[in-house]
Amino acid sequence: MTVTDAGQQERVQQVDDGTEVAAPFDMLLTDAALNPLRRLLPGAAGLRFAGHLGRHPERVLGRTRDLALEMVRIGVGRSQIEPHPKDRRFADPGWSGNPLLHRAVQAYLAAGTAVRGLVDDAELDWNDDQRMTFVMENLVDATAPSNNPLTNPAVLKAAIDTGGRNFLQGTRRLVRDLSTAPRVPSMVEPDAFTVGEDLAVTPGEVVARTEMYELIQYTPTTPEVLSTPLLVVPPTINKFYVMDLAPGRSLMEHSVQQGRQMFVVSWRNPQAEHADWGLDAYGAAIVEAMDAAQRITEADQVALLGVCSGGILASMVLGHLAAVGDLTRVAAFSLCVTVLDQSQAGTTSALLTEDVAAAATRRSREKGYLDGRSLAEVFAWLRPNDLIWNYWVNNYLLGRAPKPFDILYWNADPVRMSAAMHRDFIQLAFTNGLTKPGGSTMLGSSVDLGKVDVDSYVLAGIADHLCAWESCYRSTQLLGGHSRFVLSTSGHIASMVNPPGNPKASFQTFESSPADTAEWLASAHKVQGSWWDDYSQWLADRSGPMRPAPQSLGSADFPPCGPAPGTYVHDH
Repeated sequence: MTVTDAGQQERVQQVDDGTEVAAPFDMLLTDAALNPLRRLLPGAAGLRFAGHLGRHPERVLGRTRDLALEMVRIGVGRSQIEPHPKDRRFADPGWSGNPLLHRAVQAYLAAGTAVRGLVDDAELDWNDDQRMTFVMENLVDATAPSNNPLTNPAVLKAAIDTGGRNFLQGTRRLVRDLSTAPRVPSMVEPDAFTVGEDLAVTPGEVVARTEMYELIQYTPTTPEVLSTPLLVVPPTINKFYVMDLAPGRSLMEHSVQQGRQMFVVSWRNPQAEHADWGLDAYGAAIVEAMDAAQRITEADQVALLGVCSGGILASMVLGHLAAVGDLTRVAAFSLCVTVLDQSQAGTTSALLTEDVAAAATRRSREKGYLDGRSLAEVFAWLRPNDLIWNYWVNNYLLGRAPKPFDILYWNADPVRMSAAMHRDFIQLAFTNGLTKPGGSTMLGSSVDLGKVDVDSYVLAGIADHLCAWESCYRSTQLLGGHSRFVLSTSGHIASMVNPPGNPKASFQTFESSPADTAEWLASAHKVQGSWWDDYSQWLADRSGPMRPAPQSLGSADFPPCGPAPGTYVHDH
């Protein structure tokens, strides 16, 4: 009988059940502006960690004794520590077949258990505990024997098979990756896909273009369409085509096949001269896009779907519409992987103080924007095993090109954030302004999400490392209408890219939304299949009657000015 490393097993289980702690939005934005690697330094939390352990030397001695005894058992071959079956780092048969390598893995796992135990023994407050856990986990992950070319059996075999050419190829890739931001291993080759040819190919037209955005309308594929159009508001820090990936994996393609009139905002990649684009500017753009979609389709109402940071913006716009008495124009509201309530996402962590937030906004103000590549680097270090060390081994030690994957290609195609938006988002998250009436404003209106009484569809991913599903769920308590919460499989992006046809696809849902997430999870039932079909039916029930599909896109006031995916999507 084998015993798995408890700490490692817990981390793997966290990925499976979605209980991992997500990084707060404001913390990510400050780190990206100041230094993407600053989170790897313990800072004042490290001093408090040492101080707490200094007051309990018996705990340190106990951990040291347990580790020494386990090392003795490892040395004589009697240790029962084994890597978790789902840990891909040690899947190569060489790890278990070679006694020395097997002992190296066991020693690594034992040391990791001791390090994590010391963090628990320190009994830090929540903020310092999160900081030290992050630092120590990164330290443990970095020292894995799988990252060492002298102890990784797959790397040693590749060196023999290629005569060492794997290291030559890997060195070239390393130099290339370090020469430009983000300075992390490439997760996909820059020429793996071409937007407009492999990705974002659903037919449509740009029917409006402003300095800030392009509005794309997609070509209907059914004889009849639902009367109410759906406008998608994508993130402002990523490009829109995560909703229009490869054919068969595109929510846009699937939606028009269901008879839906689809529009999406394609945000422009801001330059330094756009530094003053803040929340109000983006909110006004959403209202303009809603107006255009309604006028083009001659519809009384429009449905909104906000994604990640685009969901924050869309929520605030609805708060504005509720304040001015114009909310009746919205037929339904949907949120994908969006956190509106930051209260338990670490907003008050030791990493973020008013001084740090001020320094971050000052840095982006000097440049005019926050570089999206810096933010991508911060995101990568949140999951170092998957997004750093996995590619370190593949790209640099094995000398292989990463496999083409459309989501990772999209992820490597970031958008800058204007300085004003960076400032406004940090302030919004720092004050947690959306959780209380009047805590934020949009277009001159006081925002009260409780007055947004339209029906809402709220989606989260069970393994989301950026927007923990519990944090996403709390939107159901803020919004005033009836909410349907759906918990998808996978993480932040894969939970959204969930096309029908996957036999392993499933989601959880429940008809009511109690305040307690544990109560919701205990009551939820599992549904086989993709949430896309569930969402399509939910939205159809709120989209009015069917009518003949339009014979052309746009209108006299909004003539088409170019084919989808438009021009702004190609800005770098």
